[in-house]
Amino acid sequence: MPPQHQERQPGIEARMQPKPRYIHPDHRPSGMLDGKTILITGGDSGIGRAAAVGAAMEGAAVAFGYLDEHEDAAETKRLVEEAGGRCTVFAGDIRDAEYCRELVDRTVREFGALDGLFNNAAEQHPEESFEELKPDNLEKTFQTNIFAQFFLSQAALPHLQKRSGAIVNNASVNAYKGNPQLIDYSATKGAIVAFTRSLALATAEKGIRVNAVAPGPIWTPLIPATFPEEEVASFGNDVPMKRAGQPDEVAEAVLFLLSTRSSYITGQTIHVNGGTIVNG
Repeated sequence: MPPQHQERQPGIEARMQPKPRYIHPDHRPSGMLDGKTILITGGDSGIGRAAAVGAAMEGAAVAFGYLDEHEDAAETKRLVEEAGGRCTVFAGDIRDAEYCRELVDRTVREFGALDGLFNNAAEQHPEESFEELKPDNLEKTFQTNIFAQFFLSQAALPHLQKRSGAIVNNASVNAYKGNPQLIDYSATKGAIVAFTRSLALATAEKGIRVNAVAPGPIWTPLIPATFPEEEVASFGNDVPMKRAGQPDEVAEAVLFLLSTRSSYITGQTIHVNGGTIVNG
């Protein structure tokens, strides 16, 4: 990747070079989400955008939330509609429990149902030293990465139960191998793995499946928004496949887990990480 850095979080996909890939070159739509409604957080860019466009290609209506990246969100909406999907978009902060409930309620009002939830949005703030970890960043990271998944899943469950729906949570390879500069972020991702397993057990008899994906180094706006230029330039080189992954490579796993093709899978995590063995 060319050296680059963005002085804001969330990052902006429109400013990235090269642009992340959101449609897998080997994806052949098969209608595996026909007639379903999928809600995605952080759907404006990166993995969220790839999942939104992929879901539309597979026949779903798509709702997505985002914070304030209006240009990116408008482009994702255009791409979803270009792929043949109906789309509705909501700006707001998922750290707010009321916004999370409204996100679910407005999706159901717009499309009449909810079949799948992809808890995707996250933030991270690296620190060279654990002792320098700022309380404000610690709180924001937990609120965005794990509290919001609780809020959204609670709001979604009554609707999903009517449709035997699915929840997919975005964890991380860092939940399994740790990261000395992202201790709070890694802790939230470990919490997501435990949350996924526990919620799967709690909802199995209701016909609701709960799984996770654990991406490794994926080329999304979070990367130039988090790391200095020289680290971005070598991003992904340290995994066995010697490259960063693309958002669509994670989205393929997400679409599978949202569909009934994964009907006998719950409480599990798919590791999309370029070959890092984590035994988790």
